[in-house]
Amino acid sequence: MASFVDKAQLHVKAGDGGAGSISFRREAHVDKGGPDGGDGGDGGSVYLVASDDVASLLSFVDQPYRHAHSGVHGMGKARHGHRGKDARVFVPAGTVVKNFEGEIVADLEHPGSMFLAAKGGEGGRGNMRFLANKRRAPSFAEQGELGEDIWYNLELKLRADVALVGFPNAGKSTLISVISRARPKIGDYPFTTLKPNLGVVRLGDGASLTEFIVADIPGLIEGASQGKGLGHEFLRHIERARVLVFLLDGTESSGLSVLDQLTTLKVELGDYMPELLTRDSVVVISKADRLDDELISNAFECFGIEPDFVISSFSHQNVKEFTDKLAELVSRSRSSVPTVKHAQEIVVSLGREGFQILRVGEHEFRVLGRTAERAVALSDVTSSDALEYIHTRLRHLGVDRALVRAGATDGDEVSIGAFAFEYTRD
Repeated sequence: MASFVDKAQLHVKAGDGGAGSISFRREAHVDKGGPDGGDGGDGGSVYLVASDDVASLLSFVDQPYRHAHSGVHGMGKARHGHRGKDARVFVPAGTVVKNFEGEIVADLEHPGSMFLAAKGGEGGRGNMRFLANKRRAPSFAEQGELGEDIWYNLELKLRADVALVGFPNAGKSTLISVISRARPKIGDYPFTTLKPNLGVVRLGDGASLTEFIVADIPGLIEGASQGKGLGHEFLRHIERARVLVFLLDGTESSGLSVLDQLTTLKVELGDYMPELLTRDSVVVISKADRLDDELISNAFECFGIEPDFVISSFSHQNVKEFTDKLAELVSRSRSSVPTVKHAQEIVVSLGREGFQILRVGEHEFRVLGRTAERAVALSDVTSSDALEYIHTRLRHLGVDRALVRAGATDGDEVSIGAFAFEYTRD
């Protein structure tokens, strides 16, 4: 059986842009035909798309690599290369995308939400694009730009309607197996559940059919909000639940009284995310089949709390009333949230425009930035035409002035992209 995976790494590689073509017209009776090299096609981009058809991040564990297609090179006779095909990578709705510094760059909470994970490189311009009055036969073209190449961390936060919260062995797995078709591992010992289990609860039929998703969150312990045990691994799955169920072990087999269980659970949730305590919640005492009738009928006097329900997953005592209440709370919560009609595409600015000067040695400078690197990304930088174009382009960008301000002097080495030049003030 496939396992549930809620953390994975992803490597995305966008397609490279195709190179521009160097070509000249070759026709009978046409002397010295002009340039007709076509442009290269743009590389395809990689998008992450949230989908309810994907349950976990399992597919990224053994194969974390996803890539888009590169653009086709330009050709003669002004033929432009085709654009590379985009790659759409489907992830579970509720996936959070982080960079390797731990910063959240996208939260794909709703189905259909998209994130531009890696932008394809632009295609290079063919030599026909460089025709000018002073340059009648340009013998150079632009190289295609490399597509972005990035690693991400993916984390899944479940989008369940109801989260069952309780100490280990409180009966959460048994309850979810009774109210849904989920079949979690069940055992009479702590920490039976090490991964969240999801179950779909269906009530009624036809027009009155009600469905909602219940998550069995692995047992919390005191100190979970500070990461004790696997606290943070479990708590993040509660963040998006509409309704919380505090499931308390009536037999007190955990060594804590029912009141202490409830108090500790609320403290841990409040410390992790205070907003959780403002959500609709239901307090339930479990294992009624193992409790005396007097305890059940005098719950407040015996346990110190007034539960909403005392249930038994074994005998199904009060289970129907409990699920009916959950359906009511879920329906009310859903109606209060505006419907998202159009999924929003999330695009992150990765600082690709502009340039900056970096001093790497006493007489060495590096110019970083897409615009400057594109200016030197030519198929041939040795021809006089190409060098003139590079100097003009960099001057228009202000690179020469920036180098002066950075302290560059004649004879210093300046690197831009894959090329290095000897700097002269002129």
